[in-house]
This record gives sequence, C-alpha cells and structure tokens, in this order.
Amino acid sequence: MKNYANLNDKQKKDLIQKHYVQEMLSFAVIAAKYNTYANKVRRDAVKYNIDIRDKSQAQKTALDKGRHTHPTKGKKRSEKEKQNIGLGVMKAWENIDAEELKRRQDKARSNWNKLSPQEQKNILQKANSAVRLSSSIGSKMELYLLEQLIADGYRVDFHKEQTLVNTKLQIDLFLPTMGIAIEVDGPSHFEPVWGEDALEKNQKYDNKKNGIILGKGLALIRIKQSKDFSKTRANVIYQELKHKIETIKTSKDKYIEIGE
Repeated sequence: MKNYANLNDKQKKDLIQKHYVQEMLSFAVIAAKYNTYANKVRRDAVKYNIDIRDKSQAQKTALDKGRHTHPTKGKKRSEKEKQNIGLGVMKAWENIDAEELKRRQDKARSNWNKLSPQEQKNILQKANSAVRLSSSIGSKMELYLLEQLIADGYRVDFHKEQTLVNTKLQIDLFLPTMGIAIEVDGPSHFEPVWGEDALEKNQKYDNKKNGIILGKGLALIRIKQSKDFSKTRANVIYQELKHKIETIKTSKDKYIEIGE
C-alpha cells in the first residue's frame, strides 16, 4: 500500500473519492490505512472540493458501519435524567444566536427544496391529517396536561361541550369544581399558518369565547404553544399552569395567559 505523502494530487483526490465518498470511511480510518493523519486528509478533501459530512452525518455513518457503538442504546434512563437532558436541550435551543438560527433555518429550507413535489405533498397531507386528528382527540400538549392534572387529583372535563349563556362551547380543559377553563392555543391562533383570513377568524372566535367564559363568572387560563411539543417543555408549562390554578382562587384577575 502506497504512503499518502508519496501520492500526487490526482491520486489523492481519487483515493478520497473512493474511500470517503463511496465507501463512507472516516478521515481517521483513511489516514490509518495510508500512514498519515486525519486532518491532512480532511484538508485535501476541502482542497479538492469534496463535500465534508457534518458531525451528525459522520456519527450516523460510524454507527451504521459499526465503527462506534451507540452511547445510549439498550440503556434505560430515569424520568429525572430524561427531564434534565430535555431541559439542557431546551436551554441550548433558547440560547442559539441569530446567526446560528438563520444557518439552521436555511439548511432546513434547503432540505425542503430538495424534496420532490410528491414528497412535499405527502408531508403536507400528513401535517393536515395530524391537525384534523388533534382537533378531534386533542393535541399532544392538551393530552399531556390532562394526564398530569388527573394524576395530581384535579377533576377535569376534557373537550366537553359546555352551555354558557345559551351558547354551546367546547373547552379544551375544564375544572368544574374550581370554575376554571383552560385553552391551549397552537400557532394558528396567533400566526397566519393557514392564511391571514383564517387567523382573523380564529382570533375573533377566541375573543368571543373569552367574553362568554369570563361573562359567566369563570376564570380562564390561555396557554400559548408556539413551539413543537416536547415533554420537557410541556412539563415546564404544566408547573406554571399548576401554580396559576392554585393562585387564581384568591386573585382578582380571572384571565391569565401562559406563553412559551
């Protein structure tokens, strides 16, 4: 086997194309094969305009090829450990600077544009189906809050139709013994997800619903869910919700908003 240092540019480029691109070997493995060091091979790959796999791609390839073992596969974590990991991830996302956020958004947009029209159509159809399903059985956030409220001993009516001021309304979560209505608002309640007309319609309905609920003498807590569901984020919201439920009894303010 030839020493890497003795190869000319064409030979080096062909070697990297074969081992790195086609065989998906890492720079470290290639370097070991040809008596050199990984950074040298990597610098040459950049020099020859060969696309470099990002860290996540490199890790996935190493796992697929069996060069590394998965650090968590087969291991069970406690709920406390899961919550701590989730909080760490959540805080990391919240602290991303504008430049890095834009880079990730651009990458996501690029990945979307690379999909075929049929693939994009399939994804949109699944998204629409998920929205319709959540409207009938409740969103993940609503179901999570329901589960936690019941576990903490609250009596909860879930998506039950209420007759208020001769108007039938379906309230997301209702605590009948405490007179507290809880509404969970996804992005379509404050962003033009389905267009400006749909947003205006949603907001008019929300305002009407607020008036009817408060006019009946009930308390109302609205939860603004602006981000995708995660148990960690949901738990943070639930802790704030529980605090508001306990303090609203003596509070003069019967309308409270909780936002992400």
